[in-house]
Amino acid sequence: MSVPPRSAIRPGAGVDIVQKHHQRSGQLTRGVVAQLLTSSSAHPHGIKVRLTTGEVGRVQALATPAPSAPI
Repeated sequence: MSVPPRSAIRPGAGVDIVQKHHQRSGQLTRGVVAQLLTSSSAHPHGIKVRLTTGEVGRVQALATPAPSAPI
């Protein structure tokens, strides 16, 4: 699975991240981007972001909202 580039990630976007302490298990956390922390255009392990909940991790995928979920 390839990780999305920085240009595809914006504050307010829904994403799936892997947090540092979940890197071995690969457990994903879904949330909304508050801030982009990686300044480069790409990173092999994903762009680092801070979610609105304060959690920090690397984006593994853009989240697609469920049809009934408000955006």
